[in-house]
Amino acid sequence: MTAGAPLDVAEVALVLVHGRGATAQSIVQMADEFHQDGVAYLAPQAARNTWYPNPFTAPVESNEPGRTSGLQAIDDTVSTATEAGIPLDRVMVLGFSQGACLASEFVARNPTRYGGLAVLSGGLIGNIVDQDDYDGDLEGRPVFLGCSDVDPHIPEDRVHESAAIFEQLNGDVTKRLYEGMGHGINQDEIDQVSTMVAGLVE
Repeated sequence: MTAGAPLDVAEVALVLVHGRGATAQSIVQMADEFHQDGVAYLAPQAARNTWYPNPFTAPVESNEPGRTSGLQAIDDTVSTATEAGIPLDRVMVLGFSQGACLASEFVARNPTRYGGLAVLSGGLIGNIVDQDDYDGDLEGRPVFLGCSDVDPHIPEDRVHESAAIFEQLNGDVTKRLYEGMGHGINQDEIDQVSTMVAGLVE
């Protein structure tokens, strides 16, 4: 699903990855909270609204082929933006919940000079996070991780582990844990993303 500026005139693209049970349309509507002129919003849609079947902390094999298919969907969407002439350093990836896990895994496994990454209630995928699985350079690009400290789906430790991987990959990492928030998005996260998007438009 697309919204915002048409790709042929957009200066910035925001790739939005929805959560389990949600839709591309719902996460595009969320983007109204940080709308900027000149930004194209691109959201892939998971089959039956779910990217992969099991918790993201399950063994990777148990979430195949959904995990790999989801990563390819993000790759295809990023390519749609760059093929339309938007520079990669003006393409930002954002995900919520299951989509945030996929978004973080995509950027960590394909690190380069993206416009930025926003991981809202998510983290890297797998029963363990192995630093040796990730290599490359984000060239100081901004990475924001926001999550509740008591999220029923996202262990706090996984947020810390994921942030450490992005620091290892030379990302400019901001990590926020919100006390008692639950599984959702708050105003501070919206403000953080708004600032990131505005910085790409300038």
